[in-house]
Formats: sequence, structure tokens, C-alpha cells
Amino acid sequence: MSAASELDLVRCSWAESLREGPDAELYRKYHDEEWGRPLRDGTALFERMCLEAFQSGLSWLIILRKRENFRRAFAGFDIEQVARFGDGDVERLLGDAGIVRNRAKIEATIANARAAVELGSPEDLSELLWSFAPPPRPRFAEFSEIPATSPESKAMAKELKRRGFRFVGPTTAYALMQATGMVDDHVLACWVPSTH
Repeated sequence: MSAASELDLVRCSWAESLREGPDAELYRKYHDEEWGRPLRDGTALFERMCLEAFQSGLSWLIILRKRENFRRAFAGFDIEQVARFGDGDVERLLGDAGIVRNRAKIEATIANARAAVELGSPEDLSELLWSFAPPPRPRFAEFSEIPATSPESKAMAKELKRRGFRFVGPTTAYALMQATGMVDDHVLACWVPSTH
């Protein structure tokens, strides 16, 4: 596909909020290739869960720009390795300008890895998260119609909290569901094919 035809595609409004430059490209690429596509790999889901938590209160663009730094800093989001992080790792991460340096979010990521280890394998994390996916529904016409939470995201957040996960409230849980294709929140006119 040519660059010109890529620009002519109808996308969700958030993916077109920037028209030019590397950030606009980053947003479009994420929208076109990842967002809303079903993701079942447990390690990849753990990464997305962590990044959604880091994004809380910030622009998703900040997280996308720093994504490779996050991967490097958190051992590729290998759940077992992150679960073994200690106080020295927290200090190391707080000094890492390549990521979002927020103590509560860093500590939550480590706690979430430990909670994920308690589940068993990364596939068990995937199974748990996907157990909250709602039945398919028609796409919304406008992005403004899309809810910030759902009964399923509230139930997911409650269960994750019960199991010791942190920084995964109903809004973050819903964002995770959107990003990983548990719900299809591309708008009706968006060119991305429905996976439901």
C-alpha cells in the first residue's frame, strides 16, 4: 500500500488526531496493525496490561514513544523475571529517563508480575483476562459513543484486584480490552476489518 493510499484510509478519530510527522505515523501504525486485534499470548497481554497502567493519566502517545524502553527496562515483560525484581530494580527504574518514572506504577508492575506468577503460566493469565470478553456487538458510528467502562471491565478489575493485581481499575481494564481485541471498538466507518 502506498503512503498516499494509507493516508486516505478512514480510521478511528484518535488515530487521525495528528496529521504529519513521526508521531502521526506511530499512531496510525499502532491503530492499523495492533489496536483491537485479538491478542492471546500471555506475555504480550502482560505487557499491554502494564503499559495501560503506565498510561493512566497520560497520553497513549507518550507510552508508544517509550515502548521499546519499557521492554528493555522490564526484561521484555517476562513475567517470571519481573516478579523477581527487588528494591534495587525499583531504584534503577526510577532513574531510567526512557520510561515513565512513577514509583507507584513501577511497584504495581512488579506486584502484577507476582500475581500473574500465582496464576501459573502466561497462558493462565490470558485465559483469565479473556474470560471477561463480552459477546460481539455492532460497532459504534462515532468514537464519542464508546463507553469508558463496561460491566465486563468492572468485573475484570474486581477479580484482578482480588488476586493482588494493582493499577487495573475498570477504565484501565476496558482500555486493555479495547487494545487486545476483547471488544471491537473501531468505529463503523473504520477500514480495519472486524475480528468479531
